[in-house]
Amino acid sequence: MKGKFGKLCTVYLVSILAMSFLASCTPPPESVTPSSTQITDQLGRVVKINKTPQRIISIAPGNTEILYALGLSEELVAVTKYCDYPPAAKEKPNIGGYTTPNIEEIVALSPDLILATSQHQERIIPQLEEKGLTVFALAPNTLDNVLTAIKLVGDVTGKQEEAAKLLTDMRSRIKVVTDKTESIPADKRPLVFYLTWHDPLKTSGQGTLNNELLQQAGGRNIFSEVNGTQSVDLESLLSRNPQVVIAGIGMGSGEDQTLIYLKTESRLQNTEAIKGNRIYGIDMDITGRGGPRIVDGLEQYARCIHPEIFGPPEN
Repeated sequence: MKGKFGKLCTVYLVSILAMSFLASCTPPPESVTPSSTQITDQLGRVVKINKTPQRIISIAPGNTEILYALGLSEELVAVTKYCDYPPAAKEKPNIGGYTTPNIEEIVALSPDLILATSQHQERIIPQLEEKGLTVFALAPNTLDNVLTAIKLVGDVTGKQEEAAKLLTDMRSRIKVVTDKTESIPADKRPLVFYLTWHDPLKTSGQGTLNNELLQQAGGRNIFSEVNGTQSVDLESLLSRNPQVVIAGIGMGSGEDQTLIYLKTESRLQNTEAIKGNRIYGIDMDITGRGGPRIVDGLEQYARCIHPEIFGPPEN
């Protein structure tokens, strides 16, 4: 009886040892292995991110500013010739223009992530994806979308903590402005004309960052019905008699030509804005790029529109 019991114990022990051996040889469940991440960009495209990007190319100035703000300067291997902020960005290799990047140069740099925008949706993104490259697009045309864009870049690049810290600061500064302007009644909100270009006259309306900044800063856009950026006629501008006029300056070789136009156009001299010396210029790079400096733009708008609340505009 004892012999039989001993044999049973032996068989049991051998079975346990065999199972342990097989278990040690079995690969871990697939869920334990790090997998790729799928993130939806601001064009609604689901983009597969296989690893934390180490070689990033930005093909838009606003994207470049976000990358630097999140501490990704080392990972950024190339930018466009218009990516000029922060100044260090101008030292990076450039792959051409904003809407005309050199596809072959991009491919040669072997990026594992390219940050694009909605401007690249129809032509550039398909060309890059045909080359097997990973493209993630941002489309920040509102303040909320700018904040979302920064969060998305943090998610895609593994910089979630840095993005969260930046967003906390931006939201706090935005709130300082909107807490003071949201209760201003309509009849106390100055009529504002924003000039993007002077020949022909162009202004910004619905769906643009400048229009939203103007409204959040406590103003009323006299061309609020305009969609995007469009031409308007001088007669219509005069009939709406703006109380504040703001020129977008610093665009390309235009420098401050828009501001000079507003100050020297004789037919504008009878508008309330000109008679009250309420003519200002704001750097278009600050108010038009969907990056961290957009809050600087909001603060500048607020000083131009309501100096009695926020203090006079900076010279």
